[in-house]
Amino acid sequence: MPAKRLPTVRQVSAGGVVYRRGDGGNGAEVALIRVGALQRWQLPKGIVEEGEAPELTAVREVREEAGVNARLVAPLDVIEYWYVGNDRDGRRTRFHKFVHFFLLEYEGGDVSDHDHEVDEARWVSVAEAERMLAFGSERKTMAQAIALLAG
Repeated sequence: MPAKRLPTVRQVSAGGVVYRRGDGGNGAEVALIRVGALQRWQLPKGIVEEGEAPELTAVREVREEAGVNARLVAPLDVIEYWYVGNDRDGRRTRFHKFVHFFLLEYEGGDVSDHDHEVDEARWVSVAEAERMLAFGSERKTMAQAIALLAG
């Protein structure tokens, strides 16, 4: 008897590489978040709500998860991947996820003001961020942001 196929759901998220310049404009830092049972360092991101543009989601999620206000600078990568998890009703579901990332410039706020879903948010150098990020796709997005900041 063949295995029952899981339902497939398309999921769209957005997030950002939010940066601030160091003293005198030298060096940049980015805000990272640590979440989940595995305590992975990631970029702030979340689900695009119905009727919400990904750009607005990125700004909102950076505020909620990293505790900071930021303005949109430029689009970055759109990451695509698959995973299996539970839907809102607890049913096992196969998700096809798309994450729109944007470069955002810090305007104010404090990384200690993150929401309850985040265990820690902190500012780190861009070089340190590339080493800390748990996912290769986010490291690639970080490299793209670094190139824009350097250019």
